[in-house]
Amino acid sequence: MNILILGGSVFLGIQLVNSALRNNHTVTLFNRGKRNPDIFPEVEKLIGDRAGSLDALKGKTFDAVIDTSGHIPGEVRNSAELLKDNAGHYTFISSISAYSDFSDMHIKEGSATCKITDGNTTEMTMENYGAMKVLCEEAVTDVFGDRALNIRPGLIVGENDWSDRFTYWIHRIAQGGKVLAPDDKNSSVQFIDVKDLADWIIKMAEEKKSGLYNATGPGEKLTFGDFTNKCIKFAGKDTEMVWVNEKFIEDEKIIPWSELPMWVPLSDQGISNVNISKAINDGLKFRPLEETLKDTLDFDRSRKDNKLRAGLSPEREAELIKKWEMMTN
Repeated sequence: MNILILGGSVFLGIQLVNSALRNNHTVTLFNRGKRNPDIFPEVEKLIGDRAGSLDALKGKTFDAVIDTSGHIPGEVRNSAELLKDNAGHYTFISSISAYSDFSDMHIKEGSATCKITDGNTTEMTMENYGAMKVLCEEAVTDVFGDRALNIRPGLIVGENDWSDRFTYWIHRIAQGGKVLAPDDKNSSVQFIDVKDLADWIIKMAEEKKSGLYNATGPGEKLTFGDFTNKCIKFAGKDTEMVWVNEKFIEDEKIIPWSELPMWVPLSDQGISNVNISKAINDGLKFRPLEETLKDTLDFDRSRKDNKLRAGLSPEREAELIKKWEMMTN
């Protein structure tokens, strides 16, 4: 196939290119050329800006389009309209954040989604991110119909992960010492290795699948306690987990998902219990967690500046552990 990737120079895009090339497809990238411009010298690169000029795409034909960079509904619609007669299939990468009720412990593809409440559809914010993704999905489906595939990934992790939300735990546990963590050890965690997701997206494009799919992992329930145990087994030194309860987290204003990545309060744990049976039935597969941990830790250690974008700072963590131990001892 001749595949156009809108984006393609960071994180998921990189693995999509790798997977496509391994499967003997031809790849073209369309992006602004600002991030990793020298990556993949063997593929065609078209320079443009979906918020501005799409001229580089005019007159080009593709078997499949994979859109990794769409956030603004009008921009996504414009690119889809431009390509609708020159591309056989369009995959849009959305997000599980599209769902509106994370108290629901049985979220599936038909569950309720977010809605725009302030009329703003031209600027993405943290508050409207999910709703904007829903509108982007609708735009793609309006234009491509049964040639449209919308994929809602959960937390994407592994090599080149810029968010550090998964990286924080293996990074911190590998340092050893006392590690503060929420005591919801039996709660589920969900995430998907970027390589697994990329391989499956390419497979779905090859098969011209359409519709809507949740895409996260692992294939079987993984608890937070099991996850941290695997991190300790893989990289822990003299690690000692310091488990703190939700009340302490709330009282100390520790920010869920940000300062404590991969954790949310009990009231929102539907985000880590999303039904992925549809994707599994259509071939989504998962590598062993140890491979993901290795890729993540190798990437983390390769960075010149590995100051993490997520998690507690060392100073804040030490302060909280001291306060917790004073309260409980």
